[in-house]
Amino acid sequence: MRKVRGAKAKKYAKQFLSLVNLDQVPEIAGKLETMALLMQKEKQFRNMLASPSFNVQERAGVINYLCEKLALPEEAKKFLTFLSIEGVLVGLGEIVKYINALYLEAKKKVKGVVTSAVELPESIKQKIVESLRAITGRDIELQYEVDPSLLGGIRVKVGSTMYDLSIKGQLGLLRDKLIKG
Repeated sequence: MRKVRGAKAKKYAKQFLSLVNLDQVPEIAGKLETMALLMQKEKQFRNMLASPSFNVQERAGVINYLCEKLALPEEAKKFLTFLSIEGVLVGLGEIVKYINALYLEAKKKVKGVVTSAVELPESIKQKIVESLRAITGRDIELQYEVDPSLLGGIRVKVGSTMYDLSIKGQLGLLRDKLIKG
């Protein structure tokens, strides 16, 4: 069992994207993510899929069964079998993260999270999407969260960039300025 990180995970993600239709990626990636979470939570399941004490045919049988139950296409089954043979199936969670990132990049989209003190009306949500589209030059897929501790305003995280327009954030900046003098 080898961990997969960084460049290796990205390489496997690119291989996956070359196998499947780009429009199928979100659905398949969601199912693969479910499988990765199950492996993370259930040690016996993870061992069955990744342990060298099970031979290739036994692991392939488990993968075939899972793919059938999850209604995964043949390409996904081949990919999972390949990862099993390579001994990197335990890194599926990391690979799926790269699959999602590369998919969004290919579709010229970015994901973001908007946190506000109260539920935002649709008109405000639309203005946020339009503003972020103008800033990033990409289509935006936003998730909305409510956090009353912000007191007012919003906090937007797009990729690794944070826009903090909340009262809590502004008070924090003011406190830092007062401390520095």
